[in-house]
Amino acid sequence: MSRAVLWFVLAGIVFVSAYLGFRLYHFQHDEVVRLSTQANGNTMQAATAAPILGRHRPDFTLPDLDGELRSITEWDGKVIALNFWATWCPPCLKEVPEFVLLQAKYQAKGLQFIGIALQKPEEVREFVAENKMNYPVLAGELEVIKLAETYGNHVGALPYTVIINRNSQVAYIKTGVLPTEEAESIITGLL
Repeated sequence: MSRAVLWFVLAGIVFVSAYLGFRLYHFQHDEVVRLSTQANGNTMQAATAAPILGRHRPDFTLPDLDGELRSITEWDGKVIALNFWATWCPPCLKEVPEFVLLQAKYQAKGLQFIGIALQKPEEVREFVAENKMNYPVLAGELEVIKLAETYGNHVGALPYTVIINRNSQVAYIKTGVLPTEEAESIITGLL
C-alpha cells in the first residue's frame, strides 16, 4: 500500500472516530429537559427543542415501505407519536416492541405511531415484518435528516420521538430512548 493511501485511510479513521465521539457526546448530554407543563397539561416545554414545542407541527410527505407517498395530514385529529429510528441503531430497536404494544393498547382511543426510518425502504421491510410493527413506517435518507431537523433534532440523534396532540401541536420531544412509562404517561394525558 502506498504511503498516500495509508495516510488517507488513517485520516478517514480519525475523522470517523471524531464524528462518532461528537455524536455520542451529544446523544448522552442533549437529553430533553422538561422545564414545565402548561396549565392545560398538553404541552411539555423542553430546553433543547423550545422553538418547536407548542407550535403547529411541520407538514411533510414521505414514502412508505411500498413507495406510496404518505402525508402527516392523514392522521390529523389523532395523537401522533413520530419516532425517528433505524435498524442499525440498537437503542431504537429496544423501543419498537414497546411502541407496538402502546399502539395496540391506545389505537382505538386515537393514538397513531408513525415510524420514520433513516434508511431505504428495502433496508427495513424485513425488520418491520419480523417485529409485526402495527403502525405505518415511512423511510428515507436525506429527506428524513432534514425532516428530523424541522422537528427540532439539530444534532441528528436517534432515536428521536415527537408527540403531537390532537390539535396538531408539538406537545413533547424526547432525544434518546423513550421509556414506556414515560411514553404512556404523555400519551394518555393527550388522548
